[in-house]
Amino acid sequence: MPRKSLVLLTVCLATVTINLSTTITNIALPTLAEELDAGTRELLWIVDGYNLAFAALVLAMGSLSDRFGRRPALVLGLAGFALSSAAAALVDTSAALVAIRVAMGVFAAVIFPTTLSIIANAFTERRARASALGLWGASVGVGVALGPVAGGFLLEHYSWHSVFLALVPISVLTIAMALAWVPESRDPHVPRIDRPGFVVSVAALGTLTWTIIEAPEHGWSSAITIAGFAAAAALVIGFVLIERAVAHPMIDVTLFLDRRFSAACGAVTIAFFALFGFIFLITQFFQFVRDYTPLETGVRFLPVALSIAVASIVGSWLAPRVGTKAVVTPGLVMLGGAFLWVATIEVDVAYASVVVPQMVLLGGGIGLVSTPATESIMRVLPPARAGVGSAVNDATRELGGTLGVAVVGSIFSFRYADSLLATVQGRLDGPTADAAADSVGFADAVAAQVPGLAAAVDDAFLDGLALGCTVIGVLCLVGGLAALVALPGNHDDSPDQLDQLDQLDDRSTAGDVVGTAHDAPRR
Repeated sequence: MPRKSLVLLTVCLATVTINLSTTITNIALPTLAEELDAGTRELLWIVDGYNLAFAALVLAMGSLSDRFGRRPALVLGLAGFALSSAAAALVDTSAALVAIRVAMGVFAAVIFPTTLSIIANAFTERRARASALGLWGASVGVGVALGPVAGGFLLEHYSWHSVFLALVPISVLTIAMALAWVPESRDPHVPRIDRPGFVVSVAALGTLTWTIIEAPEHGWSSAITIAGFAAAAALVIGFVLIERAVAHPMIDVTLFLDRRFSAACGAVTIAFFALFGFIFLITQFFQFVRDYTPLETGVRFLPVALSIAVASIVGSWLAPRVGTKAVVTPGLVMLGGAFLWVATIEVDVAYASVVVPQMVLLGGGIGLVSTPATESIMRVLPPARAGVGSAVNDATRELGGTLGVAVVGSIFSFRYADSLLATVQGRLDGPTADAAADSVGFADAVAAQVPGLAAAVDDAFLDGLALGCTVIGVLCLVGGLAALVALPGNHDDSPDQLDQLDQLDDRSTAGDVVGTAHDAPRR
């Protein structure tokens, strides 16, 4: 097998491992709700502790990997990921698991930027790079597929601890492959990390996520919630001002003035907002409402996972030929239609004739959006600065995923609790009703003992699911309209222009590339 193919195989396996961690944990959420007595807020933090650390650190880690070496960063990240995954299998409280998930997110942030930057440096010709990115995007679908199925199998035969232990051997195997096949690459001229920008960006994302997740508990119009949103907005403004003022910013915010760059980032953010929000809700729907086992639930995720993989490859083939806009815009419209359709499902919805087409439409939309938009982001910067481009892409993915879980989970939690409490008044005592409103798992257990309560819990769950999916669907359609206006069409991606840009990249790589992302050739 050619060396480049082995390099691609290695980084794709690293990508699968990271995505596997997300989906394998989601499939275990109902089990964690019962075993750790975790409510909806605790489940949100178990998922978003990982996503939050990932999103907050990925920009800085991308810069460090550029400067000190991409292969060492990949190996170090995988080793830390393996150790923290093993530690997650040893805890016995939801609070401890949240803390370990944060640590896993830190090491995932070390790993992920290196995967794209290694691809960008190994595949310098535009069409070859697009094909490699298509396979890289397909690996996301593989992770989405393997996570639920593998997690379901493990939960059927072992305790919930096994879903974290399973990540250890995969990480170790990927380390061995990286040491054997991945060449070293770095950009020694990358400046030091912008520490003020780094601190403020972490504070902004953390404040926003905390405010959204805790809003159902305090109330969306409470003083605490309003103050949280105001603080997050102030921190974002402060971050922009800092990045404009410092000599070597974490990210040149003027890149977002390029509509192709900003629109592509927005499309990726929306796609992963939708995907992570969907996974969080549908795993609980299958297990709590439809009473599927974890393995039965995992198998039922295959249509969305396979369609992501296929559409990622198709999208990577189409984008260089028909233009990014012509691929991403339909993808976002497909996503919007899928979620508005999912919002209409009932308790007894037919899986084969309704849910499968919904999942294929959803997965196809994700694949058509993510890979072409990622390739558009990467073409803004030359290969020597690939760590910055990949980190921006990774940050948009994780930002979308973090906010997707937080926003959709909080909207669901608020509507579910409100609907359930209105239904069970007089049928349950106050403390029991409040506990049922806080945790679907607790409500499901109580419903098994109280005649007629199961229907009320299912109806409340579907009320929350419908509102959450409607919000996602509308957001995707708005994103599709923005992509239609802002993304480049085929005339902006002509073959002659692309050849010239590839030659520009080759010249940039051959010499010393100095400066920040702002100095890179604009695409």
